[in-house]
Amino acid sequence: MRARLLVGGRHALRAGLNAALGIVYPPSCIACHAATGEAQALCPACWAGIGFIERPFCERLGTPFAVDLGEGLLSPAAIADPPVFRRARAVCRFDGAARELVHRLKYDDRLELALTLGRMMTQAGRELLGEAEMIVPVPLHRTRLWSRRFNQAAALARVVAGQSRVPLAPGLLARVKRTRQQVGLTRAQRTDNLQGAFKVPLAARPRLEGRRILLIDDVLTTGSTVNASARALLRAGAAQVDVLTFARVVTDA
Repeated sequence: MRARLLVGGRHALRAGLNAALGIVYPPSCIACHAATGEAQALCPACWAGIGFIERPFCERLGTPFAVDLGEGLLSPAAIADPPVFRRARAVCRFDGAARELVHRLKYDDRLELALTLGRMMTQAGRELLGEAEMIVPVPLHRTRLWSRRFNQAAALARVVAGQSRVPLAPGLLARVKRTRQQVGLTRAQRTDNLQGAFKVPLAARPRLEGRRILLIDDVLTTGSTVNASARALLRAGAAQVDVLTFARVVTDA
């Protein structure tokens, strides 16, 4: 009885503190800072400004189709240049409010945004999470990790793993080559830039053997980074690799 009273007292104290903080610091939209009903949420305008990706889409790349032509269809891009990974899914298009959120997380040290974005990724990736046996974030090279102070993919992966209860394996993949920034590079240049960039440590290979891996990153642009990551995982013995990101670049073509 005493233990229950203590637990109940802690919950009441926490609720009281949260209420007091809500008065001093009213909850605001994580994108535009407009008032919201709860913390870590989007206001209606920003929510409406996010281009959520839903079916119909390419079953391989996850890119949306303008017209629903039936289930199981692949896009011309997936047929002409199949990716190394099995399937890719994303919450939304990389534009508008979604682009702003990614940039704030990545470059403005807004690590708390990972909670909201990761929860949205868990919902969008239910299909992949149902099969995944391990979650692996796309790693940063140690020099870039030192300068940026945290890996946004790892932050998102922790939230997805916590929400889904799929084990997180952050040390399963390493970035062993310091590559130049991908921004501004063509698809071919991105591929060349990432050649040999990722490796599975020898000590980690027994854990990987025959496992279904879900690879996590913040944005999928051309797919070069996740392709290189998936290739390293498959060569080291993974059974399959799926990809889940918060946003992805979608061209009209």
